[in-house]
Amino acid sequence: MKIKLNMNEIPYPPPPNVIQAAKKGLLLLNRYASPQDRELITKTLAKYSGVPKKHIIAYPGSDLILREIIHIFSKDRKVIIVYPTFFPTFFAAKQFSRKLTKILLEPPRFSLNTDQLYKELNEPSLVIIDNPNNPTGKILLDKNIVEAILENTNALLVIDEAYYEFTNFTFADMVEEYPNLAIARTISKACGLAGARIGYIIGGEMFMDIFSSVSIMLPQVSLFAAIEAIKNPNYIKKNVLLTINERERVRKELRGMGFQVYLSKTNFLLIKTDFPSIGAKLAERGILVLDLTDRWLSGYIRVAIGTKKENDVFLSNMRDIARQANC
Repeated sequence: MKIKLNMNEIPYPPPPNVIQAAKKGLLLLNRYASPQDRELITKTLAKYSGVPKKHIIAYPGSDLILREIIHIFSKDRKVIIVYPTFFPTFFAAKQFSRKLTKILLEPPRFSLNTDQLYKELNEPSLVIIDNPNNPTGKILLDKNIVEAILENTNALLVIDEAYYEFTNFTFADMVEEYPNLAIARTISKACGLAGARIGYIIGGEMFMDIFSSVSIMLPQVSLFAAIEAIKNPNYIKKNVLLTINERERVRKELRGMGFQVYLSKTNFLLIKTDFPSIGAKLAERGILVLDLTDRWLSGYIRVAIGTKKENDVFLSNMRDIARQANC
């Protein structure tokens, strides 16, 4: 069986109470989710996020939220993204935008070029930034940068906070003050519910005016699992702690082998290597990672943090590949 370290999934299964909640949903597969259940997930997400529920909409996947935002707002706005970014966001921007600007994150620091960004806000714009960034794992934004963007009357700002739980750093508390701000989040990562396909938007008024009129149906199984997970955040914290501890262990081991490994605020690591086709070599050994050669720069791979056993197998194979290359 292959070791999947290419999809940024949490390797730990949900606890029994979340599984039981999902089973409850299975008994209702012949029914659409009730208004009461849709209201409950909204209230639960609002409490979890610390914002009034009028700013929350649950959606079948944060990637679809981002795609829909781009589709709607790019009709009369330039789209500005950082690059690299969450690749489905880039593909949606490329598909729908009448005008697309990429702010490049240059190695080795991968810092956001704010001077270039501010200059681009010279016309109505939709700015989408993932924070932390995928695939670099770096935090790109601070409050001063966000305020500078939002104070520009040309700008709508969407921040993808898919990895929020790994940082506890958010701009969600700003949506009440800034109607032109939206936050996209997911329960796929820290909650370990990638298969449930539930995301949510924490939106300012300009976004909620559009999305609040849309009737969004969520699968019963996913809805009940999500509610139960978010109501019991202790296991989410446990997932995060386990992942961070393993992430730092793996990073130190790789650095000891001579690989360049970047600091991360997510559940994955960005690794630079001079060994050619390392992604393919790992795949031949049954280990799947994301080789960024075709999508970004050669020599970079993104590796999700698995279980300790999975990580040990990955490390052992990286050590062996490095040894063979140096022979």
